[in-house]
Amino acid sequence: MTEYILRFIAGGVIVSIFSILGDMLRPKSFAGLLGAAPSVALATLGIAVVEHGPNYVAAESWTMIYGAIALACYSVVVCHLLMRFHLAALPSTIVALAVWLAVAFGLLAGLGGAA
Repeated sequence: MTEYILRFIAGGVIVSIFSILGDMLRPKSFAGLLGAAPSVALATLGIAVVEHGPNYVAAESWTMIYGAIALACYSVVVCHLLMRFHLAALPSTIVALAVWLAVAFGLLAGLGGAA
């Protein structure tokens, strides 16, 4: 239970810091980018260092990087399917989800969780 409270507090503080930073930057669309994922990832990694040590966090950070690469591939595929091929949103996201899964698990299987 203490870990959940710590995650809640650390996540809230880091989200607030990133939101303030995003609010100061131009264009305002950066506020949304900086508000969630980086702050939650930092809070999770900070707690993991205390709980499990740096080796565990190194492996966990690589899986986060693989997920980010897979998300970039997902985004490119969705954009192409929507804009170039004029597919509807639901089929585009389903196809792109398959791409995300293939890229994420392919990177994990091919490169592993540790550097």
